[in-house]
Amino acid sequence: MKLKLFGAAGLALFLAACSDHANKNANTGAAMQQQVGPVPGSEADLVATAGDRVLFALNQNTLSSDAKATLDKQAAWLAKYPQVHVQIAGNCDDRGTEEYNIALGERRANAAHDYLVAKGVDASRITTISYGKDRPTAVGDDEASWAQNRNAITAVQ
Repeated sequence: MKLKLFGAAGLALFLAACSDHANKNANTGAAMQQQVGPVPGSEADLVATAGDRVLFALNQNTLSSDAKATLDKQAAWLAKYPQVHVQIAGNCDDRGTEEYNIALGERRANAAHDYLVAKGVDASRITTISYGKDRPTAVGDDEASWAQNRNAITAVQ
């Protein structure tokens, strides 16, 4: 009789331990699902969903078809998050004078700004700035580095 009683108690303890272990795994799984992917409406979400930069040819501020495709995605992303404001920074490679690069960076930022506004983004949500050649994204004195530094980068404010 005592043996059956101990057996039943042991079985109850075993089932309780398994149940608790299953709950811990379920809670851990839920927590992990919440941490996957960028926060919606965040800078990381913009980068992952639409891309944050467009590139320009040497001494140009004309938007290429690739740049327009990226800005189309940014416009759609901004329509999804109407509370988000962005800043577009125009940049240049390190060739040219400081004054020339500041002016060219401004024209690049304005080209991206104007395109987004034409796509329906409220102009009051977008600010622009030119860094000229002061904030390179790629370090190096070769065409690949210069090409990466001729850009307009959109950042969530």
